[in-house]
Amino acid sequence: MKLIIQIPCYNEEKTLRLALDELPKTVEGFDRVEILIINDGSTDNTVGEAKAWGVDHLVSFTRNKGLARGFMAGIEASLKAGADVIVNTDADNQYNAKDIEKLCRPILDGTADMVIGERPINNIEHFSGIKKKLQNLGSWVVRKVSRTDIPDAPSGFRAISREAAYHLNVFNDYTYTLETIIQAGRKNMAITSVPVGVNDDLRPSRLFKSMRAYIQRSIGTIFRIGIIYEPRKFFSWIGIVSFILGTSLGIRWIILYFVDPLRTHIPSLILASILIIMGVLVVVMAVLADLISVNRKILEENQSRLRKLENEKYSKKS
Repeated sequence: MKLIIQIPCYNEEKTLRLALDELPKTVEGFDRVEILIINDGSTDNTVGEAKAWGVDHLVSFTRNKGLARGFMAGIEASLKAGADVIVNTDADNQYNAKDIEKLCRPILDGTADMVIGERPINNIEHFSGIKKKLQNLGSWVVRKVSRTDIPDAPSGFRAISREAAYHLNVFNDYTYTLETIIQAGRKNMAITSVPVGVNDDLRPSRLFKSMRAYIQRSIGTIFRIGIIYEPRKFFSWIGIVSFILGTSLGIRWIILYFVDPLRTHIPSLILASILIIMGVLVVVMAVLADLISVNRKILEENQSRLRKLENEKYSKKS
């Protein structure tokens, strides 16, 4: 059994060595523990620090592509390197590396495909009060959308089984944390969480410039993934609401016409017609979106099978 710990990095020369030093050399249940660094277009000496420390694998981008792209590049490289379990952690030593064994245990026991490290959000001193509330609110929304019970959705500290990794896809360039949980829930993967510790804050987050930007991007991500996995429900509700409003205006127009036949009430009639037509068209769109969604699921399944065949062949050669 091989465990690969992957760390996405962007200009992390000041904290990377500290994070690497904290990683366990052995983990119960695994014969080998290897370290993989994803250099996301760093302009400092991140790569030099990684090589000097002696990491086992290095994936490097010539320019910054974002956390989500880096995460998926690490997943692909870990699969090719023969990882049975992949642990993702941060280069700023945010998470307690001693909890990696705890994080992997549900996968080794066969009770989970993905395990999320649950931080003690309400007890983290460097989190402001509003950030704690937003983190909890965001996790609640993700639980509803993904149909899971993960209490800390934004946590990047997670363990993923090899089989689960074959089925993961990240569509946005912002972050993988919310999207992968929603995917796992929608694909009926066994996903759970375990409490983990955190270390002192070494630097401010680079993922978002302000709380407002974080909220906007998180809402956009959840909204987009919700549409991708529930297109029929999303468009049907829009169509039904539009049709009901149009029908209501149409009934109002008929009543007003008989009450006062001298007034035509043409604006109401036009608006009612537009809403009814729009409602019908959007419902038709919902049916088409559902058919496209079925096709997407087939393509995703074919992609996971192709990914499995390619990586199994690659890992055997290596």
